[in-house]
Order: sequence, then structure tokens, then C-alpha cells
Amino acid sequence: QVRLVESGGGLVQAGGSLRLSCVVSGYIFGNYAMAWFRQAPGAERELVSGISWSSGNIYYQDAVKGRFTISRDNTKNTAYLEMNNLRPEDTAVYFCAAERAEGKDYLGRIENGYDYWGSGTLVNVSS
Repeated sequence: QVRLVESGGGLVQAGGSLRLSCVVSGYIFGNYAMAWFRQAPGAERELVSGISWSSGNIYYQDAVKGRFTISRDNTKNTAYLEMNNLRPEDTAVYFCAAERAEGKDYLGRIENGYDYWGSGTLVNVSS
């Protein structure tokens, strides 16, 4: 059974930092691209950042470029999202997701393409 479990969310003041982790079990982690999505209250879920299984292909949405860093450790079956200089508009539930990779540098950007999802972790940034 495939499981994705996020952790690291919480309440932080604007300008602060958090590091989210996503531990994966139940499949060969290195064969999957990983991504972080978020869903703010009243909004649709959106792609924040993604990383291919080789870590050679990385994507960030414009709003987080220069502030967020995605990474993965295939030996620990874990993906990370380092979030710095957080803003109130970053407040959302953050989900990690996995998509079977078509190659070592494959990285999908379509939500429906992702095969497995975690249950989410809440990030709340106060002003």
C-alpha cells in the first residue's frame, strides 16, 4: 500500500521559515516525480513546486521563486520543501504528490496526472 505522509506545517509569523517533509512508503521512490501542491481557503489546489526523480528537473511557481526550495533524498524516500520569507498569502494546506516518472527528468505539472497524494499539512502565516 502506497502512503505519503507530510509533516512540518504550523503557525509562523510573516518572514519566518518552515520545512515540510513528505515520507513515502510502499513503492520505489526513485521511479516517481514528486510535487508539492497547496490549497488556500476558498481557492483551488495549485502546483507550488515539483522535482523529477533525478532532481535534474525542478519547477517553481512564480510566487514562490527565490523563497522556496524543493529537494529529495531517494535514500530516505523523502521529499522536502524549504519555505523561507513566508507571507500571509502562503497560508494553505500543503499536499505532497507522486507521479510515476516517464524518465529520470520527467516532471508533470498536471494535478490529475499525479497518482498518489498525502493528506496534507496546514501552513498558517500570520501578518
